[in-house]
Amino acid sequence: MAWIMLFVAGIFEVVWAYAMKQSEGFTRLVPSVITLVTMVASFLLLSAAMRSIPLGTAYTIWTGIGAVGAFVVGIVFLGEHVSPMRIVAAVLIVSGLVLMKMSAE
Repeated sequence: MAWIMLFVAGIFEVVWAYAMKQSEGFTRLVPSVITLVTMVASFLLLSAAMRSIPLGTAYTIWTGIGAVGAFVVGIVFLGEHVSPMRIVAAVLIVSGLVLMKMSAE
């Protein structure tokens, strides 16, 4: 269950990062509220997952999901630049997440 909570916390991290971008510096109400609500949910789930997953593993995976998720959202929804170097960097992050998960078992 802790791994599911950690994964959902990572997804919420992606949502709040996207909503924060859409809030235009917290000047737009709805994206600002979405940012704050999903941020709190993300932290609460991360905290709950850390009850049974080591800090280093949980935090690394949470930030990795957020980083790669934000990268994908930026490309798909915001038209951000795609380059081979950025794709290799994302693959390396995902590889690190897989290794971190494997080392936690």
